[in-house]
This record gives sequence, C-alpha cells and structure tokens, in this order.
Amino acid sequence: MYEKLQEVVQRFEDLSNQLLDPAVQGDRKRYAQVAKERAGLEAVVTTFQKFREVMRQIEDSELLLGDSDPEIRDLAHQELLALRQRRDELDGQLEVLLLPKDPRDEKNIIVEIRAGTGGEEAALFAANLFRMYTRFAETEGWKVEILSANETELGGYKEIVAMISGKQVFSRLKFESGVHRVQRVPETEAQGRIHTSAVTVAILPEAEDVEVEVREEDLKIDTYRSSGAGGQHVNVTDSAIRITHIPTGVVVTCQDERSQFKNKAKALKILRAKLLEAEREAQEKEERETRRSQVGSGDRSERIRTYNFPQNRLTDHRVGLTVYQLDRIMEGELGDVLNQVRAWFQAEELKAGRGE
Repeated sequence: MYEKLQEVVQRFEDLSNQLLDPAVQGDRKRYAQVAKERAGLEAVVTTFQKFREVMRQIEDSELLLGDSDPEIRDLAHQELLALRQRRDELDGQLEVLLLPKDPRDEKNIIVEIRAGTGGEEAALFAANLFRMYTRFAETEGWKVEILSANETELGGYKEIVAMISGKQVFSRLKFESGVHRVQRVPETEAQGRIHTSAVTVAILPEAEDVEVEVREEDLKIDTYRSSGAGGQHVNVTDSAIRITHIPTGVVVTCQDERSQFKNKAKALKILRAKLLEAEREAQEKEERETRRSQVGSGDRSERIRTYNFPQNRLTDHRVGLTVYQLDRIMEGELGDVLNQVRAWFQAEELKAGRGE
C-alpha cells in the first residue's frame, strides 16, 4: 500500500507543478483537467502526510521509553498508546481512500420511486420517501426536478421520477436502490391495525449522450392526454409522451410539462439512464459468474430497509443497522444512515480485496 501512496504523492506533486506552468494556465480546458485530477488526490496526500507525522512521533516516543527518568518513561508510554491508535485510524482511512473509484460517483441521478404491495398506503409512503429525499437534497444544496409523476387522489404517488443534480449525488445515494418496507397504521384504517406495504426505489446515474446511443429509428413515440389526480395537474392537450425503445422493450413516459417538446426531452433523459443501467447490470451479472459475489450490486429486487412508525424505528437489513429516530429521518436527516451504510459497503470491499 505504501508504494502506491508514494506514487500518489509523486503524481500530486507533478500536477501541482503543471498548474504553475504558463502553457497549462493558458489552456483553460487543460488547466481544468489537471486541477480536477489534483483535487481528487488531495485527500489521500493530506491523510498520508498526517500518517507519516504520527509515525515520526511514535519513533520519538519510543526513544523516550529508555529514558532514566521514570516519569518521562510513563508519559512516553501514555503518548504511545494514543499515537498508535491514531496511526491505526489513519491507516484504515488510507485503505478506504485507495479503493478503486466508482466513475459514476460524480454523476447526477434519476430516482424512480414506485408503489408496490399495499395499494393506496404504498402510494402514500412513496410520497413520504420522495419528500424525505427532497428534504435531504435541500440540506446538501442539490437541485430536484420532477420528470414524471402519477399522483393518486389522496396525494400519494403510484410512481414518481425525478432528477437530482449536484455534487457527489450518485456517490451519496447509490445504495438506496431496493425495496423499502413500511409498517404503520394507515390513515384509512379504522381499527388501528398495523399494515405492511412496500415501495421500490431505483437510483440511476444520469447518462450522457456519448455514453448511450439512442437512434430515432429505434424509438416508437406516442402522444396522449395527461391524466392525474385532477386540478392543475391535468392538461387539456395531447402533450404527454410515451417512448418505447424497440430493441430492448424499455418504455418511459413523461407528462409533467405542458409542452410536448419538453416532455419528450425529459423522457429521453430517463430512457438513456435506464439503458445505461441495463448495460451496467448485464456487465455485473457476467462478472459475478466469474468471481465471488460482488459487493453493492444495488439489486432493486431485494428488501433493503424497514420503516416501523409505531416504534419510530428504521432498520437497514443489509448492514444490520437499527436507528430509533425515524421521525427525524423522514424529515430529511438521512446523512448519518447513508454514512453508516457506505462505511459498511467499503469495509466489505476491503475484505474482498484482501481475499477474506
């Protein structure tokens, strides 16, 4: 690992020198590329510098263990305990920082939330989840744009699709894909019985045009009149769009905008993300057949989490996490849960890398 770290430090220094080169400074595109690569290495270099400083302090303290003064020896011993603990912490951080980067981490996402088993109660919970992600996005400074929504009479969603744009969006939310189960007493339940419903969440990295080729001749495009819960959500023109990708059979719809052109643009954005995700899943399936089960497949068919409202409890079944702050989490305080889930997946990646 330390040879790799020395290489990273050397590359960081080379990039720093390039930023001072007038030829690079005069080329805006080149300068931006160099600056971006350097920024990506900075956390590794800074942590490694801290690690080396701690190692130097450990050497100094070990020398003091042979001092003739017993008080100095005792102080050195106490200091060594703290320094060795800090060394181990930094060593763990460096292992994580050197994990292969997911090239999708910087991407914006398309999030699809669909009501599953549970009828109207599932649709209402889909709306709750969308609100939770929206609130969290606000705290992160991200932008949320609804691409398509199928609303129910009681204000739930049979399906809602949205774009979330900002810094490190996919990196933060990529482990949210899966089945989210809710246990609570529905508002429509007269006898106070707890019902169990399910909602499916899909997190799709936004696809760039160059990543997915969508040919016009491969598309079947239908227009129709928007439908919805009523009121302002219903259009009186045939502006809603349904696009079928003939080679794969993937179908997407968009009826959020009054403009047919805008709905088509949004639908194509969703389609590209779906096709990119299908391609990635096919590649992962092939890889899983030739090596041990891959960490973090993001399989949307598996139940990942339970939201138990009577107990104010959230349980993530993948990582064994239980938190009794569901009310706050549903208000968008999701960061701590996301951090613990990501830390678990990173630990699994490290185990896989060591062959454990």
